[in-house]
Amino acid sequence: MNNKENSPFTPGNPVPVELFVGRIEKIKEVIRYVKQTSSGKQENVFLTGDRGIGKSSLSSFLCDYVTTKENFLAIHVFLGTVSNLEELVRHIFDQLLKETRKHKWFDNISQLFGRYIRQVGLFDISVSFTPPDKDLKELVRNFPEALANILEKIKDEKKGLFIVLDDINGLAEKVEFANWYKSFVDQVATHYDNFPVFIMLAGLSEKRNILSTLQPSLMRIFRIVEIEKLTDEEVKYFFSSAFKKVNMKVKSDSMNLMVRYSSGLPILMHEIGDATFWLDTDNIINEKDDIGGIIEAAGRIGKKYLEPKFYGAVRSKYYRSIIRKFEKIPVSIHFTKREVEARLNENEKGVFNNFLKKLRDLGIIEPDMERGKGAYRFVNAIYPVYIWMESRISEKKR
Repeated sequence: MNNKENSPFTPGNPVPVELFVGRIEKIKEVIRYVKQTSSGKQENVFLTGDRGIGKSSLSSFLCDYVTTKENFLAIHVFLGTVSNLEELVRHIFDQLLKETRKHKWFDNISQLFGRYIRQVGLFDISVSFTPPDKDLKELVRNFPEALANILEKIKDEKKGLFIVLDDINGLAEKVEFANWYKSFVDQVATHYDNFPVFIMLAGLSEKRNILSTLQPSLMRIFRIVEIEKLTDEEVKYFFSSAFKKVNMKVKSDSMNLMVRYSSGLPILMHEIGDATFWLDTDNIINEKDDIGGIIEAAGRIGKKYLEPKFYGAVRSKYYRSIIRKFEKIPVSIHFTKREVEARLNENEKGVFNNFLKKLRDLGIIEPDMERGKGAYRFVNAIYPVYIWMESRISEKKR
């Protein structure tokens, strides 16, 4: 009987700090910029990578690190539903308020928020920043001054501010945001000799490109930090640590399967790990547990990411048979028309051009200009991995 209560895996959420693995060189790079910030130089970083690659997990880890090791006041602001500047600054100051409430010097900070602090939750266990629209507009206009006031209040306690603006994908399409951020950086550079504020935007690579188009001068101010897939050794270490945390062992063959199907993507690692955790009944992960977990994870991933775009929108049996042919190609974000076409029958070849157009229209693939004519890339690394997994599962069923 399975009496388990808590999975060590967190599908859809940032990785707990104690289970964070890899990214050592990227962490060192960011910390170098943080140290420069502590000397008074405002820094701007754009953290980018494919969807599900672990941007939020790395951001959470860095917030914890700079809080404990560099003595910064760090906040992690999630902006997935935010699409205007007023809500952006409200979220920033709301998170600053919540974070400083933990400290003995909260009263010193709270004076800056005036009468717009509201106690929320049962027994008033939290606070919220709720200014009227006209005051939010004022904060947008005077954002550098507002941060400078915060810095003045914390200067005896903290070296500076570390602000992560996570999931800016909605804001990145707004010319107002691009111009506002460029103006903010310019004001800091021309009016402040000492401004120890580190701001890191986290978003998809294509959103960075959109921002660059909207405001060509903006990207010059950012240091670009791009994260890639984890190595097999890092994935193995992650699974070993996670299962050890709940006193479970993983057999060697099962570990190899989990590593293989995860393909270095944290989002897949957590889905596979979580599904396998709940299927196991004896605290020893064997191949039967793992295959079941992979099948379950494949279903979850498909429903979340690919079903709505492709499988839910395409009815042609030839299109569906073509997508299964990707199983024969090594898992990669890149592919060429020629290598797929070589595996198609005559009926499939007859609709292949329309198939590729459909994938492009759905935002699943895009031309890979760097690799030449007939080359394509998936817009994120999740899609080819799921197609590969789903195809292999379909093959086994047949």
